Amino acid sequence: MSVHRSADQVTVVKVAGASKRFVIRKEKSLKERLVNMGRSKAHKDDFWALRDIDLEIYSGSTVGLIGPNGSGKSTLLKLIGGILQPTSGTVEHRGRLAALLELGAGFHPDLTGRENVYLNASILGLSRKQTAKFFDQIVAFSGIEQFIDTQVKFYSSGMYVRLAFAVSVHVDPDVLLVDEVLAVGDEPFQRKCMDRIRQFQAEGRTIILVTHGLDAVADLCDRAVVLEHGNIVLDGDPVDALRHLRADFEVMRQEDIDQQREESPEEIAGARVTSVALHGPDGVPLSQIEPGEAILVTVRTAVDGTVSDAVLGIGIDSMLGQVVYGTNTKLMRIDLPPLSGESTHTFRLPAVWLGEGQYTIHAAIARDGGVELHRLPNAAPLTVHARGRGVGFLNIDAQLVR
Repeated sequence: MSVHRSADQVTVVKVAGASKRFVIRKEKSLKERLVNMGRSKAHKDDFWALRDIDLEIYSGSTVGLIGPNGSGKSTLLKLIGGILQPTSGTVEHRGRLAALLELGAGFHPDLTGRENVYLNASILGLSRKQTAKFFDQIVAFSGIEQFIDTQVKFYSSGMYVRLAFAVSVHVDPDVLLVDEVLAVGDEPFQRKCMDRIRQFQAEGRTIILVTHGLDAVADLCDRAVVLEHGNIVLDGDPVDALRHLRADFEVMRQEDIDQQREESPEEIAGARVTSVALHGPDGVPLSQIEPGEAILVTVRTAVDGTVSDAVLGIGIDSMLGQVVYGTNTKLMRIDLPPLSGESTHTFRLPAVWLGEGQYTIHAAIARDGGVELHRLPNAAPLTVHARGRGVGFLNIDAQLVR
């Protein structure tokens, strides 16, 4: 997919045919390494984290690098930041670049926070006089004034991130590189960071970020690059990129579920949920909807003997296992007849206003006293395709009235 560039945008990062190889040694000790020195390559493997990457990033854009673990996105960010050099190919950038790539990267543990501010700012190209001008703002933004003259080896991980991010955003960068480290800060600081990133966007600066928070990509980025096994597989609109990645995640998740079921066969229980199926109002099976459509959730159960006070429930979960919605016959004030043998029950959800993303349906059977007899997690997949007008679990048709 081609990426649109406006007439006033220039290329600020250009990656041409870049590959990165790491050598993985098999020796488990220094003695083994010395013994095998100069011998064949049998004791080491080549791992290509990136293969022939071509990428241009334009001024004023916010680009998300996304992909599964080990896909090469953090390695690519480090190549752009100059932390790593490519094995082959070239990486070029223009303008001042500030990188927040690793927790406390560039900090010397025996120096104080104050000393590390000046050290990091000098590495990023600021003179001592320029750093002094921004120093009070940096410390105020970090919120660690009382620890600024303490050696950073005594800092918590959150304090590291606060100070590192504060330095990065106050050195007037043209290009800001951000890795997953922002997830370490507390919620108020994360909001402060997001506000500063939005300010950078308004000022026309370029931002390249690596994150596993896919909702943040949809919210912040105007472009997303999906990497898999060291290759770019999709480069374009964030909504398309997230759909592609979430579909891949669903395949991997289903493979894990199948493997778990093979390794741990379901025990025969007194009462159990045997299957869950999704249908539309017309009875046609479905696994994909648009916001607001109706769903019929059919739950099949099998009971050995009789359960006279059964409660049957269903729920919609996010990919991370968070319950987005749930209900059961007790909450619905419905008394089920005694359950015995096999039976089928259908829940009708008349309007499912879920946001863009991948979800799963679970079902469970319990006794009225609250004792759960059996739960079938990840019983049915559900994909929601929205219009990209919002992010999050809800789809609300927001309108600007004035």
